[in-house]
Amino acid sequence: MLNRAIMVTEESLRPYLNTRVVGSKLIFREETGSTNDDLKRLAQEGAADGTVEIAEQQTSGRGRLGRSFQSPAQKGLYLSVLLRPQIKAEQAINFTAVAATAMCDALEQAVGVRPGIKWTNDLLMGDRKICGILTELGADYQTGMVDYIVLGIGLNVNECEDEFAPELRSIAGSIAMATGRQWDRAPILAAVLNALDRVYADWQEGRWSVDRYRADCTTIGKPVRVIRGDEVKNAVAEAVDDAFALVVRYEDGTREHVFTGEVTVRGQDGYAK
Repeated sequence: MLNRAIMVTEESLRPYLNTRVVGSKLIFREETGSTNDDLKRLAQEGAADGTVEIAEQQTSGRGRLGRSFQSPAQKGLYLSVLLRPQIKAEQAINFTAVAATAMCDALEQAVGVRPGIKWTNDLLMGDRKICGILTELGADYQTGMVDYIVLGIGLNVNECEDEFAPELRSIAGSIAMATGRQWDRAPILAAVLNALDRVYADWQEGRWSVDRYRADCTTIGKPVRVIRGDEVKNAVAEAVDDAFALVVRYEDGTREHVFTGEVTVRGQDGYAK
């Protein structure tokens, strides 16, 4: 049974919310399989730009490349945002990175600590991952225009280390672990939605710059391993280019622009911080 006294509700959220588009409709669920799956279905049924679904618990949460995402009840924030920008599909490919900068803004405002971004879209406090972002896109294949973007966010708020699976305990963290205290989740959720609303407007109106992402990307300057199948090459991450590719320099001095999904990038210790 969920503790209703600590659930995030519309009543607890609204006093902190200040948005134009994001959060135009709010859907709250005690439990669901995946908020992204729910919103994709609602998008196909005509749900409006800015619709947000928040779940207290997910049973089938997932991250990039089909990886599972732990969603313990009433510990974190598990939400998806439906967006309908009037743009070509290729313009939306890197919206995950745009959203990551919004998350940095939100957490700096809400908890006083600005996370870093591990290329491309994991948020870190210290050397631990506290947030994952998954973007899924629907497009009209005849026109090439975006039908919808569903932005999924899993943010660890009040988890303790022993609540993570054993294989994740060395890399997973939470806001509580980083700050030494428990947090009311409603103001943090509102800060996330407020920041996403601002960045969504900036991005559509051409005011968002990749320099905002570069400033928060902690992978730049770090040693990494670039993995393609069985091939592993040591490199240094030198920069993020305008297409959000990671520019790496190998030990022989050659450089490559590495795109997410093409290869896996890991730190020398197994996790690219």
